[in-house]
Amino acid sequence: MTEPENDVQMFERWERSVEFRLFGDASDPTLTVPEQIATKVGDRVIAGQLQPGERIGEQELADEFKVSRGPVREAIRILEREGLVRVLARRGAVVTQLSARELHDLFEIRAGLFEIVVRKIAAQRPKDLLAVMREGVRRLGALADLADGGNAYAEMTYRLIVISARFSGNDRLRRMISALSLQTLRYSKLGLASVERRQRSVGLWQQSLLALEQGDTERLIALSHQRTQESGAEAVRLLQDDPPAA
Repeated sequence: MTEPENDVQMFERWERSVEFRLFGDASDPTLTVPEQIATKVGDRVIAGQLQPGERIGEQELADEFKVSRGPVREAIRILEREGLVRVLARRGAVVTQLSARELHDLFEIRAGLFEIVVRKIAAQRPKDLLAVMREGVRRLGALADLADGGNAYAEMTYRLIVISARFSGNDRLRRMISALSLQTLRYSKLGLASVERRQRSVGLWQQSLLALEQGDTERLIALSHQRTQESGAEAVRLLQDDPPAA
């Protein structure tokens, strides 16, 4: 008889299903050539290797990946669709450079969509999700006090959000949450860079876990909105202090 998984095993199984990349949430691992290129370039954007406003050269990518410019153009269209690049007249493709207003709007949209997820999971309280959340929140607690734990902390919150969305039972909603979470991840890292902010955040996650365990839907929704609002507000504040170049 197979032994039931503990919280750590359950978390690690679900964690492996979530990647910080385009198509990381897809059930089909087979990617076309343009999708493969888009994934690799998208990875660089998310990791900060390509900075906001930085130009993405078609010919340079074609040379790097040893393909014609056709697949590269298709890859750029994919990246544009996902909100990671913009195609500008006379400049070509550049890494998306959000204004403070645009960033605020993205966090607001994500919070609204995640409320639907919260209502669904609070009503069902899946045992697997409870196990994932217990272990995930425990790991957030360990990262919150580390001076250099900001990036790992933000990535952990990304995982918990995306995994929660998978339990909603709504594939379209899941994909939208995943896309928005990916677009805002690099900015979430800004908003969670300080130990003080992470300590505040993990307290809200701990309260959220308790509300989920108790099936307190309205409390869980309020805490979810508060987490997103505070993280987004800090990211927006930092972006306003260092606005995009004209």
